[in-house]
Amino acid sequence: MALSYIALIPAYKPGGKMTETAAELREKGFDIIIVDDGSGPDYEDIFRQAEENATVLTHEINRGKGAAIKTGLAYISRYKICGDMKPSDIVIVTVDADGQHLPKDALHIARTAGSRPGTLILGSRALAENVPLRSRFGNSVTRHVFKAVSGIRIHDTQTGLRAFTADMIPALLAVKGDRYEYEINELLCLAADGTPIEEAEIETVYLDGNSSSHFDTIRDSCRIYREIISFALKRGRLKKLFQLMLFSASSFASFLIDYALYAVLLISGQSLVFANVAARLVSAGANYAINRSLVFRSKSRIAGSALQYFALAALILTGNTLVLRTLVGAGMGRMAAKVVTEVVFFLISWTVQRYVIFHSAEETGSSIEEQSGTDVGQAYTLEYKAARPRKLKNVYYKDAKAKETVR
Repeated sequence: MALSYIALIPAYKPGGKMTETAAELREKGFDIIIVDDGSGPDYEDIFRQAEENATVLTHEINRGKGAAIKTGLAYISRYKICGDMKPSDIVIVTVDADGQHLPKDALHIARTAGSRPGTLILGSRALAENVPLRSRFGNSVTRHVFKAVSGIRIHDTQTGLRAFTADMIPALLAVKGDRYEYEINELLCLAADGTPIEEAEIETVYLDGNSSSHFDTIRDSCRIYREIISFALKRGRLKKLFQLMLFSASSFASFLIDYALYAVLLISGQSLVFANVAARLVSAGANYAINRSLVFRSKSRIAGSALQYFALAALILTGNTLVLRTLVGAGMGRMAAKVVTEVVFFLISWTVQRYVIFHSAEETGSSIEEQSGTDVGQAYTLEYKAARPRKLKNVYYKDAKAKETVR
């Protein structure tokens, strides 16, 4: 069966570019669904013109880009998948209403998604020099933060041009968030579930310095980073980073203890060997106590973990010396070899202490539903429902905020 392409356009107070985009998408073979996200009476004429090429669904109040996308997806799921049509034969492309996504690029990523069912395809902007500073800087920061918490590198995390097959609709309806944070949550949730995410380069278009965007730099950025931090906490990534920072501080404190005691013993007339060994034993004991109680908060038995810790310390001291001699013998400078050796054994020490000596049962990964404690998809159905066909007007639901009308 031939693929069916649907363009889903969430729109809030759009300009005339939206109707042009809809007409061009229609020419390229797209079925078009526009969700008027509470734009108000002043924009009725624009949406009425758009009806020449699209089905227009309306939120009576502004509920956010994420909610508009969910309304469109629920409508597609209920009314566009019928007969012998398979969800994997329907490709949906979300397109922004401001005219900054070109129809040719929408078709390009739609075809890419059609050849890769179950994969999210992102229209990745090249982010050239003419990109507004706030967009270039914001995307760069978010890209690196996203990589740190998800483990996946995505060049353009903020693109709204995304394509996927309709069999992904249930997963996308389960994503939390009603406003701009929905799009970053979409990436985080799909990445956590192991859903493939790929990028296809598109043309970078910014009109009038991106002045048509309704993205509030401070408010919406806070929403986005709140979701990223929440995800990181649930997945335990920030906990590991915080532990590593504490571990580094503990190691530095132990070094200061070692150095200070070594100096005091030498001044008091003790031999070099005695001062070195005594200082190392005291600092190692302090390091063990700090790591057990503060860094890893371990409840393991002191006798067992202490024995393991000092065995590790002895192995590291021996290995440190052997590796240092090997690197210097291979021609590396003594100072550079020392740095490389210390870094390697620091990481080894961190890994063994965290996962062996002070290891305790940690939270395991869980599904999105398990993390939230509810069936998110069902919650969406109850709150929003799907928009109805045009002949049904002024449909009211249990939640007054979720009331929708369809032109």
